[in-house]
Amino acid sequence: MNKDWTIEYYESPSGNKPIEEFINSLEEKAQVKVFRIFDLLSEFGIRLGLPRVKKLTGTPLWELRILGSESIRVFYITREQKRFLLLHGFKKKTQKTNRKEIKIAVDRLHEYESRRK
Repeated sequence: MNKDWTIEYYESPSGNKPIEEFINSLEEKAQVKVFRIFDLLSEFGIRLGLPRVKKLTGTPLWELRILGSESIRVFYITREQKRFLLLHGFKKKTQKTNRKEIKIAVDRLHEYESRRK
């Protein structure tokens, strides 16, 4: 398997990695599924499409969709040099994505970008 893309987890200024913490909080079966989808994202990059990946309209975010008994979502952005930055993960419980979840990811993105300047 050729992995052209690198996946990075967002790290807060205090050193926390909320994506890693979220994944570790999942049941083992769900964790395996998440890492399988991460492998696909690493291999296919921006060519990975529906139903696994969807652009969030009106934001710079992309949504990684992990389907199954639990609908897991991970918001991310693409970075230079074939990198993905995973910003926020959550279990989706309703048809429509809660605005609060999107806000968390956007806030992390703004904080991340402000540190890069």
